[in-house]
This record gives sequence, C-alpha cells and structure tokens, in this order.
Amino acid sequence: MKKLVTTLALLAICSTSALAANAVRISQVYGGGGSGSAAYVNDYVELFNSSGTAVNISGWALEYGSATGNWGSSALNIFTFPQGASIAPCSYVLVALSGGGGGAPLPVTADYTGTLTLSGTAGKVALFSTATGNANVACGAEAGPIVDKVAYGTANCAETTAVPALTAFTAAVRKVGGMTDTDNNSTDFTVEGSFAPHNSQSPANTACLATPTIPGTWGAVKGLYR
Repeated sequence: MKKLVTTLALLAICSTSALAANAVRISQVYGGGGSGSAAYVNDYVELFNSSGTAVNISGWALEYGSATGNWGSSALNIFTFPQGASIAPCSYVLVALSGGGGGAPLPVTADYTGTLTLSGTAGKVALFSTATGNANVACGAEAGPIVDKVAYGTANCAETTAVPALTAFTAAVRKVGGMTDTDNNSTDFTVEGSFAPHNSQSPANTACLATPTIPGTWGAVKGLYR
C-alpha cells in the first residue's frame, strides 16, 4: 500500500504542470530597448537553467508574437540557437535583440544576438525546442513543443495570466533569479524598474545551487531519489 501511495503521489506531482517541469525557462524579458530614454539600447530575453546539469539548446528557437498576433510572424521574429549552444547548470544565457538610439548599453555582453523586435508594453515570447512548424502560427496551433512562454500586458497565450504591461523603464523578471515556475506568468514574474540581465559568464544562481529542486515540479520527483 505504501508503494501505491508513493506512486500515486509521484503521478500527481508529474501531472501538475507540463511547462513548469522544464529546467530551462525564460527568466527576463525587456521590450523597451532604444525607445527615447529607455533603460537599455536593446530589447533582450534571458534564459535560465534551473537544473544541476548543462542543457543543450542547439536548434531551439525564441519566437515573438504581438499582443494578439502569431508566433514568429516574420523571419525577423524568430531566433534559432546555433549548434553547440548550451546553458550551464544554474546559469544563464542572454540574447540581445533589436534596439534603437536611446538607452544605455547592456551591462553584460550578450551571448547571442537576434532580430526579434519586442513591444515595450504588450507582447509574448516563447521558447520552442524546435522552430519547425511554428513560424507564423497562432496560439494553440503550435506544431512543436513549447519549452516556456511569457506574455505581458494585454497579450494572449499567457501561462494562466499575463505579466502586467511593461514600459521602456521596466522588465519582466522571474522571481528568485529564475527559480520560480508555477506556470502562472503573473505570479512567477515581477515588473521591475531596477533590473539587469545575466549572461553565461554571470555567477551561477546561489538559490539554485543550494536548492536544486522545486516543489510541485519534476524537480520534486528527482529530489525523492537523491
């Protein structure tokens, strides 16, 4: 009976959240780059690896969609990670995106550079494990697996509820340096006016190193066997 209860508990944990189970997630989104006296000259997306092992992200794709538009509506709104791309344990990668004439340079060197042009107020970003079939498709029509997604402002396709609207001076920042992932954008992220991105050379997340599992996700299952 004890084994049956344990098995049922594991199944319950595993089924609570498909997206939250992914070790790699979007940890920051900034879309106001280069507009007037913006915080930074470039838009950017930061990714975080919450696991204790490196993750190969070769061929994975970041895609942008306007508030009610399609994912990857043009080639400029798709960035595919090159072969050999990976994220170290408890660490980050930074993708610098389109920009303009206003704002300060990003405080750390971007690991990658893409052409996505994010809205400074309302839009959505998704990380796909493959770009194939996901160019110019609507929310719900994706042909490949979504690793993570973040919607902000009035955008559709959020995980549960979108992050509040952003500005040229604010970014969506995932709590605990990227550790919090309950599949609810509005509670997993805060809108912050004092923010800075991390890159692959930034120090590893100490909360991740100290607590490599997250209750309610696959991490909790793995923790039972440590």
